[in-house]
Amino acid sequence: MFNLKITDETAPLKSVVLGTAKSSGPVPTPEAAYDPKSLEHILAGTYPKETDMVREMQGFAGILEKHKVQVFRPEVLKDCNQIFSRDIAFVVDDRLVEANILPEREREFEAILHVLDHVEENQVIVPPEVVHVEGGDVMPWKEYLFVGTYTGPGYRDFITARTNQEAVDFLIDTFPNRIVKPFELRKSNTDARKNALHLDCCFQPVGRDLAILHKESFLDPKEYHWLLDYFGPDKVFEITEEEMYRMFSNVFSISPEVVVSERSFTRLNHWLRSQGLTVEEIPYQEVGKQGGLLRCSTLPLERG
Repeated sequence: MFNLKITDETAPLKSVVLGTAKSSGPVPTPEAAYDPKSLEHILAGTYPKETDMVREMQGFAGILEKHKVQVFRPEVLKDCNQIFSRDIAFVVDDRLVEANILPEREREFEAILHVLDHVEENQVIVPPEVVHVEGGDVMPWKEYLFVGTYTGPGYRDFITARTNQEAVDFLIDTFPNRIVKPFELRKSNTDARKNALHLDCCFQPVGRDLAILHKESFLDPKEYHWLLDYFGPDKVFEITEEEMYRMFSNVFSISPEVVVSERSFTRLNHWLRSQGLTVEEIPYQEVGKQGGLLRCSTLPLERG
């Protein structure tokens, strides 16, 4: 057994599930795309090759292991995209919540059951069917639980709307010691520059008191300004629409002092270093063509 413990986004990481790109299957048809960025690359003929993604993810695993993190990987399922383990589950405090994901992806959770054998059965929570939630929308931070959501008209028409109001209510009930703070995100099925697939695609805390933030991804300007005021303008790195599209906010913290980032994020990486952080730069652009990056590829199990 190991201890499930995730109280925030940046405490020193002890164990994590890192997804896998092995046997990720053929290039999807446009109709089968889960998000607009994948669709864009399918149509352009630039969808990433499995060999390139396997290499990038192995580099990520190497950085985690360099920092003495215990790295678990899913069982490899034939012709199944298992890269984004953040989608399938998430840990808050000492409990793991199975995400209610797109029906086509339920096999991905089954592929990490060998990891959950190390967890007490009463620590795993399966939400009611009406609750739609994915780990990219859920961020514990100090006394808060930040949650990305979409509750506007046409929820069922957006394949990019992954966390609903029922999920917000469920998280309030399940974690009464947390202040659940929802944020309405901009959604688009067709334009990756106008779509925040998850909260971590437009916002993420880093270090001890810093944050990366994209203004236009928030439907309500008051919610963007709440985050800006909470962290403080001098502690926030504001990203542009193009930087949001390239996934600048989807870096991954190994500790309050160490962040893993894409090597091409020059402006961000310079800022992180100017704030005293160590930046581990790796190539991850091929994985990024599928609408997720470093945080999306991880399911942290224990920090502290």
